[in-house]
Amino acid sequence: MKGVFPVLFAFLIGACTPKATNDPLTSLPTVTDNPTQDTTTDKQAPLSPCRGLADLSGADREKAETAFVLYKDFLKTSSFEVALQHWKVAYALAPASNGKVKYHFEDGASIYRHFYQQASDVELKRRYVDTIMSIYDKKKECFGDEAYINGIKAFDYYYYYPEYLSKDSIFRLFASHMDVKGNQADYFVINPFTRLLVDLMQEGKLDSKTGQLYASRILNSIVNGKSTCKGKLCEAWAQVEDYAPAVLENLEGIDGFYGCDYYKNKYFSLFRQFPDSCEIINLAFARMTRGACLATDPAFLEVKKAKDEKCYVAPPPLSCAALGNDEYGKGNYSRAVDAYMQCVENASDNEQKAKFLLLIAKIYYRDLKNYPRARKIALDAAKLKSGWGEPYLLIGNLYASSGPLCGTGRGWESQVVTWTAIDMWSKARNIDPKVAGEANSLIGRYKQYMPKKEDIFFRNIQAGDQYFVPCWIQENTTVRTSD
Repeated sequence: MKGVFPVLFAFLIGACTPKATNDPLTSLPTVTDNPTQDTTTDKQAPLSPCRGLADLSGADREKAETAFVLYKDFLKTSSFEVALQHWKVAYALAPASNGKVKYHFEDGASIYRHFYQQASDVELKRRYVDTIMSIYDKKKECFGDEAYINGIKAFDYYYYYPEYLSKDSIFRLFASHMDVKGNQADYFVINPFTRLLVDLMQEGKLDSKTGQLYASRILNSIVNGKSTCKGKLCEAWAQVEDYAPAVLENLEGIDGFYGCDYYKNKYFSLFRQFPDSCEIINLAFARMTRGACLATDPAFLEVKKAKDEKCYVAPPPLSCAALGNDEYGKGNYSRAVDAYMQCVENASDNEQKAKFLLLIAKIYYRDLKNYPRARKIALDAAKLKSGWGEPYLLIGNLYASSGPLCGTGRGWESQVVTWTAIDMWSKARNIDPKVAGEANSLIGRYKQYMPKKEDIFFRNIQAGDQYFVPCWIQENTTVRTSD
């Protein structure tokens, strides 16, 4: 049991590594580049209940066509004031455009978002948000596709206007998109919807059945998006794939949330890569048991056979530790924690208590995915044994794994967590020479994921400044760069 965590650390933490790139939802095709839009001009335009260019007289049509061209040109140069003047003309005269082009609605929303970000008056900002949402409603009136419109509204509320709609309501907007699109959801919906799903599940605001439904649709949409994408959208889907499944892993800590197929798809392939590693074998067996894989399942039988033949360990005399080991091996992590906590209460000295507490903290980190609880127990363990660096190594690992929890898995919010991680690893090596080698290795590995000089320059901060890392971490740290 004791040796499971260090060997698997590289595998477990790798999926949560902060990526030193931009936010995938702002650096790749934006929601205005909806792949379902048809912008060709050589097809018969579909009918629209809104007025289009074909409905206008000669002079008005020429005026509208010119306005469409001019607003786009000015928008490209960020001349928002002038772009808005021409956009209003085009939007008022021919909201349906030529019957196929639809991106002018999102362009209008982008222009008003610019003015929203520049405004300081509360009421004016609210009017801008109302205007943006009315533009989306107009697009729905002209072209339908309510699911897409709900998705883009939810996207905007989540990233730009969260103070104007509750988290629960934003989730429901996203969910209405998923309900219609099923396994063919638009890429820009996946990351924020995944984050909200996990947050609401962990807050106890969603039942497991609902959570399981949407988690399945998220994963299936990623598979579908990756298999059907073209061009830049493939890069967008690759970045979504890099983020959403890592966030959904946090739901593994909820008993019964994921079934056999989820754990088998994830851990049986890992077992096949390391068929002689008892730590991988035991991990795969515990996870597939947790997923209630049938005893007759061929994959489960193969893992069980490897466990029996290669990794058999005679059970110790019945004790709290033996019970904890047994429950852990079966994937019953909450029961294992209860058994080990009994060991803490029964321990005769602080060193024993500290070791069992650290073991419990690791289960909360690795298996139950409850990072705040893992940190709390690791700190409790550290208080019982002075000069012990292992609890701080674990806390550093918790912080380093928080890129998807505190941001998109890429970009600023996900990069700054590395500062707090390195703080903890530095503390570990400073107080405990026995962990210095591992701490130095982690520090060396993660320095590359810190923000670059240009990143901090654009945020008007300097190396050496104090910086508060929000999210669940809530720690002050020192600004550093990777270059």
